[in-house]
Amino acid sequence: MSLNRMRHAIAASLLALAVAAPAMAGEPVSRQQGGVTVLGDIALAPGKTLKDGVVLMLHGSLQHRDQELLAALEERLTERGLNTLSVSLSLGVDKREGPFDCAQPHRHRHQDAVAELAGWVDHLKSQGAGPITLLGHSRGGNQVARYLAAGADPAVAKAVLVAPATGLDPAQSAELLKLAEGKADDALVDVPRFLTCPAGKATAASIRSYHADDGGFSTPALLPKVKPPVLVLAASDDAVVPDLPKLMADVNQPNVTFRTIDQSDHFFRDFAADDTADAIAEFLETP
Repeated sequence: MSLNRMRHAIAASLLALAVAAPAMAGEPVSRQQGGVTVLGDIALAPGKTLKDGVVLMLHGSLQHRDQELLAALEERLTERGLNTLSVSLSLGVDKREGPFDCAQPHRHRHQDAVAELAGWVDHLKSQGAGPITLLGHSRGGNQVARYLAAGADPAVAKAVLVAPATGLDPAQSAELLKLAEGKADDALVDVPRFLTCPAGKATAASIRSYHADDGGFSTPALLPKVKPPVLVLAASDDAVVPDLPKLMADVNQPNVTFRTIDQSDHFFRDFAADDTADAIAEFLETP
C-alpha cells in the first residue's frame, strides 16, 4: 500500500471513531426538459447550503445518477464539505431510472446533453446556488467539455473531467454510419450494437449523432475553447481511454490542470475514489 493510501486508511479509521454530523443523504430533485421529466439527487455537506456552491455531476455512456462512481464521489465529496448534484440524462425517456433499457430504441443524441446541462445550471441558479462546478465522467466528460466550449454560463466557476472520452472508434463508426446512410432522421435502423448496448434499434439521427465525427469527440481538442479552470483526471490503468495522457501532453493552457490517479482503472473504485475526491477538493480550494 502506498504511503498516501495508508494515510487515507488511518484517516478513515479515525473518522469512524469521531463524533461528527454525517453528510446528508441525497434528496431527489426533478425538472422538465424538452417534454420529459429529468431526475437528479442533491446532497448537502454538513453545515452547508446551496449558496456554498455545488458540484454538478454527469455519468458516462447510458448510465445514470446512481452510477457507482458518482455515488462514490457524492459520499466522499460531501465528507470533504462539498455539495453535489448527480443528474441522469433523459436519453429521451421520461423519469428515467437506472441504466438505459437496451430493449428500447435509441432515439437520443450525444449533443442533447449540452441543453440538459444548461437546464440544470439554470435550475441551480434559480435555487440560489453559489459557484457551480461541472463534473463529467467518460462520455459525460466530453459532454461537459462540449457545454463549456459552447460558452458556459458565468455561474459555472470550474470543471472536472474524469477520464473523458478521447475520440471515436473509426471502424465501428463507419459500420454504423453505413447502416444509416440515406435514411431519414427518424427511421429506425437495426444495429449490431450501440454504445454499451447489444443488438437493437436506433434512429438514423441517433447513429449519426454518436458516430459522425463533428470534431468534438476528442475532449483534449475541445479544451482550447474552454475558459473556466479545468481539472482533467486520468486513471493509470485505464483501458477505455488509454491515450488520454498522450493527448493531454499536447495541451498547454494555464486554465487546465492534468493529474493521473495511480492504481486505478476507468471507474476509479475504492481507494482510487478517495484519491479522486482529494484531487477534486484540492482543485476547488485553489483560487
